[in-house]
Parts: sequence; C-alpha cells; structure tokens
Amino acid sequence: MSLTTVEQVRRVFRIVAGFTLLLAGGVMLVTPGPGWLVIVLGLGLLAAEFVWARRLMDRIKHEGGRIKSTVFGKAEEAPERPDTDKPEECVGKEVQADKGKD
Repeated sequence: MSLTTVEQVRRVFRIVAGFTLLLAGGVMLVTPGPGWLVIVLGLGLLAAEFVWARRLMDRIKHEGGRIKSTVFGKAEEAPERPDTDKPEECVGKEVQADKGKD
C-alpha cells in the first residue's frame, strides 16, 4: 500500500513540475532565458504521464531531425576545393617557377 502512495506522489510531482516548466518556458520566450529548452524539459516530464505530451515530443524530435538534415545535409554535399591555399604549397610552386626562369 505504501508503494502505491510513493508512486502517486512521484506522479503528482512529475505533473506539477512539468506544467510549471511549461509555464516558465512560455514566460521565458518573451523574457530573457532559455525558453525553448525549458519547454522541452517540461514536455519530457509530462511525456512520462500523458500521451499528448509524448506525441508532441515525438513530433518535435521528427521536425528537429528534418531541419538538421536540411541544414547540415547541404553543407556536407558541397564539393571540396583542392588544398592550394596552404602557404607551404604556394611557396614551393613559386620557388620552382623562379628556378625555371634562370
């Protein structure tokens, strides 16, 4: 019987802390502070208890991965330039070109 009481207290704590973090994150969106981070943390706590919060977290993860692949995927596909910008390679070529002129 005491085990269920402890579980109920933990559940109530998670719910209260989750909604408190959601509210604080909403306030931090318009004031200085890490608003989105606190909102995600609050949703993480609430996802342990509510299906709607779990679905919202899954959607945020999916969209975040899609945005990440869009932003970083294009950067990885860019063709690489040959490394001719290195000073030691340029100096060596100039010295060889000067020796050929003599």
